[in-house]
Amino acid sequence: MPRYEFRCRECSSTFEVDRPMAAASDPAACPTGHADTVKLLSTVSLGGRSAGGRAAPPPAMAPAGGGGCCGGGCCGG
Repeated sequence: MPRYEFRCRECSSTFEVDRPMAAASDPAACPTGHADTVKLLSTVSLGGRSAGGRAAPPPAMAPAGGGGCCGGGCCGG
């Protein structure tokens, strides 16, 4: 179940709420009882592991050269 982070405008505390995605926009009361809260924009970092437990390899890079302002290396040098 997704976890959403909120901040209380009255006491400035932050707290998390687990709820279904269908309820993502529903208001959440502060744990100390305040009702004036705002949902924070969270960034998500997804990291993968391979079957052997090692970190997944980085994505493949595009081939070098042949583009950009130099059109393949005509301006350096």
